[in-house]
Amino acid sequence: MTVLTSQEIEEQFGITADQLDMWESDVCNGIFHGEPRGEVIVGRPLLFGQEMKQVGFKEPISIINAIDKRANQLGMRRSDYLRYLVEEDLKIAGIA
Repeated sequence: MTVLTSQEIEEQFGITADQLDMWESDVCNGIFHGEPRGEVIVGRPLLFGQEMKQVGFKEPISIINAIDKRANQLGMRRSDYLRYLVEEDLKIAGIA
């Protein structure tokens, strides 16, 4: 592993420690540097322009823990794992 000095980091990225401190202070005061990149949209993006609607249900904590464990084993988030299960079942049933 290569360890860089603060001077090497400043030279490589062109940003000094003083600049970072100033930017941190500004952000804490609601001042953001740079150009806006567009509207921040929270949630899963639309698929092929289709409208999305939230689906939810309750399960016992033991089941949720098992779901989370399996999702982790597969390297997935809970929501992605549940979506995957539904999509696969719909394919098997010939509905989707």
